[in-house]
Amino acid sequence: MKTVPLRGLQAFEAVGRCGSVTAAALELNVSPGAVSQQIRKIEEYLGVALLERRGRNVELTSLGRIYHREISKGFNQFALAQQSLDRARNESSLVLSALSSVVNKWIGRKIFDWQALHPDANVRIIGRDKEPQMGFDDVDFRISYGSDVIQHEHYTELYRDWVVPVCAPGILQQETLTPAGIFGYPLLNVEWEKHFTPYPRWSEFAQKVGIEYREAPAGLSFTLSSSAIDAAVNKRGFVLAQVSMIEDELAARTLVIPVDIRLPLPESYFLAWDRSALQKPFGLQFRNWVMAISRVQAGLSKPRDVL
Repeated sequence: MKTVPLRGLQAFEAVGRCGSVTAAALELNVSPGAVSQQIRKIEEYLGVALLERRGRNVELTSLGRIYHREISKGFNQFALAQQSLDRARNESSLVLSALSSVVNKWIGRKIFDWQALHPDANVRIIGRDKEPQMGFDDVDFRISYGSDVIQHEHYTELYRDWVVPVCAPGILQQETLTPAGIFGYPLLNVEWEKHFTPYPRWSEFAQKVGIEYREAPAGLSFTLSSSAIDAAVNKRGFVLAQVSMIEDELAARTLVIPVDIRLPLPESYFLAWDRSALQKPFGLQFRNWVMAISRVQAGLSKPRDVL
């Protein structure tokens, strides 16, 4: 006995929910042609038309709407089962969500210190730029930047980071470098997504040190601070790097600070948490630990004349 093609069911459910073959294909990470082919298999199996095709547009037929309403119940149950599994898996663990660069260059490096202090604790770190929904997503803590944090109910400020010009030592052409000399090297730019306040620019650095500088209309920009730092490590030029994210590179001498003049980020980093997270094993200790290392970081990031 032939069974209903499961991939076809998945494709049909996605088309009915998303409203188009193209949107369903994007969600399923396949081509629109593959979605259409799977749905034709379902139609052949059932012996009915599920979609009305009008040029590039499709609509569910009357029988298609009935069928979609019923199979959606099963897919909703799959989603609930996944959520139940995730909750069960995370009952005894702490889940920390943070911006990708913060995971790669800061908290992902510091977490080994936490693990050494609390070897029995289980922490899972998720690099994610989109803010989670506390109480709905399986996230206990979130490190956010700037005003994004206000969507969460419980949060506290961590630290304001500063940026400083850095480069790989191998590209320096002289032992000492003046601020003006930096502008003779390739400059790497960081341009965050538009909903963030703008990242400090080279024009701001030039203004701070009293240099006339007009930014070139063309150049290389990175949306992730961590990617720009990696490019600098690979001898691609100077970058205004966040001090919190280059500790290991400075220690390893893959980056150096030829001119220690710093600019503050426009906003601070924050820690948000779900109330239930503090009732988990190690939850309160973890929050206090993140706050403590952030106080240390605040002091390390600031220039000495600000301390």
